[in-house]
Amino acid sequence: MEWKVYPDSFEFSKKVEPLLYENEDQYSLFLGILSQIQNGRYEDYFLALAEEAGEILGVCLMTPPHPLQIIFFKEDTDLEETLALHLKKAELEIPGAIGDKEHAERFAGAWTALTGAIVELQMDEGLYRIDAVVRGLEKSPGSWRVANKQDAELLEEWYLLFEKETGIGASSHRDASMKIEQFLEDKEVYVWEVDGQIVSCMKKSRPSKHGITVSFVFTPKEHRRKGYARTMVAEVTEELLLEFNFVMLYTDLKNPSSNKIYSEIGYEQIANPVHLRFS
Repeated sequence: MEWKVYPDSFEFSKKVEPLLYENEDQYSLFLGILSQIQNGRYEDYFLALAEEAGEILGVCLMTPPHPLQIIFFKEDTDLEETLALHLKKAELEIPGAIGDKEHAERFAGAWTALTGAIVELQMDEGLYRIDAVVRGLEKSPGSWRVANKQDAELLEEWYLLFEKETGIGASSHRDASMKIEQFLEDKEVYVWEVDGQIVSCMKKSRPSKHGITVSFVFTPKEHRRKGYARTMVAEVTEELLLEFNFVMLYTDLKNPSSNKIYSEIGYEQIANPVHLRFS
């Protein structure tokens, strides 16, 4: 068994997509980033898979400076150790790892044994799926709309606050501006308005064949505890379900408030991935 690197994302996709789509919801992040690579969003990427006797045992993906994503399909193998050794020999810088909790932690153990890196838990996550929104939810005042360029400055400010509060990153103002510009161009961001004032936002991203993911759900402190985010997520999710079979989202399991809100809408946890950071 060995890990093979694929410089051609389309060749890689042809090999791995049939297996990934057997559990499309759980592997939605991997599928979504792979699709973005194919669409040219990332010029720098790393794709590899482990195969033995024609059977794919594991896959990994990385778009620097983002962490390595790993999926292992087989238990009781030395996949973690062989992957760590392959990455070390290739002299790749690995800022962290995202994957199923057990597999990610085993890979982190193998990586630190080789490199001496220190592992830190960036986020213990809940992966949630919804197929239908719960009926009869209490609705907060206001309505949603797709964000436009006039909202860019406010959304840039909120994106930086969102990163700081969640600990998922620390973009510069320039990077945040570029990200928001792309989000708006792709019509991915939604805002909730009350009497003409924007009080909350969210976005959609990474569509796959049958599903799509919700992220960047943010309400500034002065507008919290009024139900805006819950109502917006519920209504936009219902809209997305007109086009997709299911909607996904990731939550921080240390934040019981957001997990409670999503459960009330109808989201159900299906997995427990983690984001580990190496330093």
